[in-house]
Amino acid sequence: MRIYSLLNRIAAFYSSHGLVPTIRRVKLAAKRALFANRMVVFYCDLPKQVSPPDELPNSLKVERVITYAQLNPEDLQNLTSFWNPKQAHRNIRERFAQGASLWLIRSADKLAGYGWSLQGRTIAPYFLQLGENDVQLFDFYTFPKFRGRATHWFLTSHILQTLAAEGRARAFGDTAEWNKAQLSSFKVTPFRRLGLARCFTVLGHTLVFWCANEPSEQIRKDRERRNEAPTTARLYEQ
Repeated sequence: MRIYSLLNRIAAFYSSHGLVPTIRRVKLAAKRALFANRMVVFYCDLPKQVSPPDELPNSLKVERVITYAQLNPEDLQNLTSFWNPKQAHRNIRERFAQGASLWLIRSADKLAGYGWSLQGRTIAPYFLQLGENDVQLFDFYTFPKFRGRATHWFLTSHILQTLAAEGRARAFGDTAEWNKAQLSSFKVTPFRRLGLARCFTVLGHTLVFWCANEPSEQIRKDRERRNEAPTTARLYEQ
């Protein structure tokens, strides 16, 4: 399925950009997959996010969608039009079927970006096993027109504070080591770095390799300290 999806994405990119850009894109993707595929994993202790969700600027609005039927046609078009629409529709349906939530952020009523969350498990084989009250945040995207405006930060912070208000325990997120823009965004959110890891699936078995991490018992110790007095998350000003 992953190979089929990859081929579909390559075909869609080729139809939109032509042969030479496609070759460059494939070379870059292959280089990243072979030589720079380490992921930086982050965590956030949600009980420490004691403040209610901050009021967003007047021009921004965050909406949580939990079913495919809730998506309006314009949003669905924006979510699926920038790569293979058929595969994008399939991914969205499968994620909702697994209980994931889609978070949409709007700027002046225009869709500016989105992100997904899933409680109690992960959307694909992951670096660690989640507890039933833990949440994975994944597949965030900011549309090009709205980049450079702290859109990712506003969305991520709002999601974390909302999950904290719902009594969730811990949130996890990750990004590729080479993705400097995403790494910079994580640094100004309540997320803390857990470490670097590689994850492979071989014959149905998930293999995880960790390196340059915090102590191995960090997660266990942090879980035991959840009943300590929480601290207010540091605010970010653009």
